[in-house]
Amino acid sequence: MRQMMTHNIPENAEAMALLAWYDRHHRELPWRVSPSMRKHGVVADPYHIWLSEVMLQQTTVQAVKSYFQIFLSRWPTVKDLADAPVDDVMAAWAGLGYYARARNLKKCAEVVATAHGGIFPDSEEGLKALPGIGDYTSAAIAAIAFDRQAAVMDGNVERVISRLHAIDAPLPSSKPVMKAHVATMTPASRPGDFAQAMMDLGATICTPKRPACSLCPFNAHCLALLKDDPERFPVKAAKKEKPVRLGAAYVAVHEDRVLLRRRVASGLLGGMTEVPTTEWTSRQDGGTGIEHAPFPADWQAKGVVTHIFTHFELRLSVYCADVDKAPADNGWWEPVENLEQQALPTVMKKIIMQAMPHAFPTRSK
Repeated sequence: MRQMMTHNIPENAEAMALLAWYDRHHRELPWRVSPSMRKHGVVADPYHIWLSEVMLQQTTVQAVKSYFQIFLSRWPTVKDLADAPVDDVMAAWAGLGYYARARNLKKCAEVVATAHGGIFPDSEEGLKALPGIGDYTSAAIAAIAFDRQAAVMDGNVERVISRLHAIDAPLPSSKPVMKAHVATMTPASRPGDFAQAMMDLGATICTPKRPACSLCPFNAHCLALLKDDPERFPVKAAKKEKPVRLGAAYVAVHEDRVLLRRRVASGLLGGMTEVPTTEWTSRQDGGTGIEHAPFPADWQAKGVVTHIFTHFELRLSVYCADVDKAPADNGWWEPVENLEQQALPTVMKKIIMQAMPHAFPTRSK
């Protein structure tokens, strides 16, 4: 028994050192309950934590702040979000990317509102059964919202752990080893603050380049700092070169209105609004010329728009035409002044701006 206790002391000491650092240096975030607030009895709102965690997947904190505030102002509770028209949710999400998250966000809100009475499950298992919630998100919500002793590991935490233990195995194969270390370190007391402290440490001190090791609460135990080069970690497998896909997009304008249509619900950018394009996908090119336009018109070439998706690069030839009358099969004519309110993904906004530079006044700077 004495051996077990001796083995656990360094891990507990590290957790306590990190929490002491967090109490002094935590980031103030709109969805977060700070340590001082907790001392006054304020508890985290599971709806806020869930919403922020879904938004933060593959998106920066800075980008998420304004979206989080907009969603809360429009839909203060999970039931409000569940009752919202899906088109309104998609439009509010436009610009955050990874649009499957928005569709799952809506589905999850509906399940929580109807099947759980508007109350989120308080365990990893219960949370993971909800639409769009996987291993990371369930652990984060369980720890931060419900003080469950869950091992939370995002990219920031991976960097901290890989350096602390000088883990040479490359990602993603090293993730199970990293998560085991996180599980060992996570304390039974304040697991949510510990998880947020690890994220903050990775975001502000243990940064990818030029980490501030002298300020780190782990610097006396960090194997990468003591024996190696912290910037070498985490070790990553060689990246494959992204394939380039080609296609074309057609911006039809009629009396200060733009022809828009809805993409099919499934697949890339599913359910989002678009201008007509050719049938490009992540696996194959689409047509790139005027001959593929949705209808005959005086189409004028407006250059090429490039957009980087996770697994491929897309290059679209952009054409624009002023038309007197045109069929809007499966589509509609939207006034230019209303484009900001539409569920247009970033690539579609780029296309419209390429053809009509002043279509989005707030972006035309």
